[in-house]
Amino acid sequence: MLKLPSEMRVWVGAAPIDMRKGCLSLATMITSELKQDPKSGQLFVFFGKDARKVKIVYWDRNGFAMWYKTLAEGRYRLPRIAKASYSMTLSDLTLLLEGIDLISAQRLRMV
Repeated sequence: MLKLPSEMRVWVGAAPIDMRKGCLSLATMITSELKQDPKSGQLFVFFGKDARKVKIVYWDRNGFAMWYKTLAEGRYRLPRIAKASYSMTLSDLTLLLEGIDLISAQRLRMV
């Protein structure tokens, strides 16, 4: 798993993508569809149409880097969002990538 600072912003593309797209094609999508700067140092997460594959793109000082994962079994359970993108915390992304269903999960309230 990626080791990243907890305050890093995570943007998720709500619509499934063609998983054949590379870093530059996804960077273009980040600009045109997500209305974000792909070189901002934030994480941009994209899922395939069957929700079994995920790509994470980010700017790493002097170039784009991409992380790719395909599940051997099952699918990611993603929220249905009407917007082009939504944000989540890095901890929520980590849980999602580990197979935790965020839709039915509940955060404990701090007392």
